[in-house]
Amino acid sequence: MKQADVVKLKDDKLAEALATSRAELFNLRFRLATGQLDDTTKIPAVKKDIARIQTEIRSRELKAQAEEANAAGVGS
Repeated sequence: MKQADVVKLKDDKLAEALATSRAELFNLRFRLATGQLDDTTKIPAVKKDIARIQTEIRSRELKAQAEEANAAGVGS
């Protein structure tokens, strides 16, 4: 998943994508431990997807906090 795709997602879809990616990472690690994983390059790719999603979630949180601070400052 590319960053442009992550930015386009709504908050609920971001949370869903994060849960799905974490479950996929768990499954990949499990398959790696049991010797069933052929393509080990999927693990870093999924980790990067998780990081992208978490970064976007945090960015939106910070943006919302800044907007609240600005609204509180203007109302005083």
